[in-house]
Amino acid sequence: MQKFLLVTGILLLALSCKDGKSSNEKMLLDSTGKINDVFVVIDNDLWSGAIGGAIRNILAAPVYGLPQDEPLFNINQIPTQVFSGFVTKNRTVLIIKMDKESSISFDNNVYAKPQRVITISGKNKQDIIDQLNENAPKIISTFKNIEIFHKQQQIRKVLFNTKSIQDQLKLNIDFTTAYRIAKNENEFFWIRRDTDTGSLNIMLYELPYSAIQRNDSIINQIIKIRDSIAKKYIEGPVEGSYMTTENAYTPFNTETILDNKPTLETKGMWDVENAVMAGPFINYAIEDKTNKRWVIAEGFAFAPSVEKRDFMFELEAIIRSIKIQ
Repeated sequence: MQKFLLVTGILLLALSCKDGKSSNEKMLLDSTGKINDVFVVIDNDLWSGAIGGAIRNILAAPVYGLPQDEPLFNINQIPTQVFSGFVTKNRTVLIIKMDKESSISFDNNVYAKPQRVITISGKNKQDIIDQLNENAPKIISTFKNIEIFHKQQQIRKVLFNTKSIQDQLKLNIDFTTAYRIAKNENEFFWIRRDTDTGSLNIMLYELPYSAIQRNDSIINQIIKIRDSIAKKYIEGPVEGSYMTTENAYTPFNTETILDNKPTLETKGMWDVENAVMAGPFINYAIEDKTNKRWVIAEGFAFAPSVEKRDFMFELEAIIRSIKIQ
């Protein structure tokens, strides 16, 4: 009997550690939290001083490409002594503490899953501030990436049937049934979702590989392309009106990776010729060398009188779900 129990115990232990996961990891509760909310665990005196200021400068920096200032993340400060129980289950957590050694760690699924916990320890206040500033890009990308992942998981619960897009553009993209295909013409897709005050929109199309040249005029090339496409396909509310790029707002261009492919990312503001309408856009030009083309995916929002950060975040999450066939 003892031998049988021993064998049974060994089997249960082996099963609990299958695929390299501990039984503790499998028992973690689901993480919680609103999109783009970060819990900062730090003593009150440090939060009210220079360290708190450094954290706010990083995590609450304004999002580029919006008509009004909105922070990258909403910050919830939690004193160290009350960081326990349900509070520890937030999806994104930054822990700041004084210690004898300086260190920074980026950990996954510490108290819940999915979760990212960044811990910064410093010998003094300036030490912590230096670590925050030196690691700011990685801190931001770590939290943003898990929020994108979480948003995409939510979207996949109620997926729109995108077979027409798959057949014509040879790519997969995930968006919910709250959206509709407003236009499908000449392998151009205009995808829309109505909101209380306006709409969220995505444009999808392809260009020949020769259409974009990597040189000093790349922003001008992308703006010229989007304006010509918008004039042709995105009509305004009155006859003769159409979407164009707002000249007064300088677009921002950078390079990123989407579907493991080099991608040009451009942010700016759009408006409508001959009508009073405007809003932010984010444009991705995906370099698809295999198929000798550029895939263009752009999200733009019309949401007057309301904050737009989370709308643009949703559009970005949708576009970043693209998988080219």
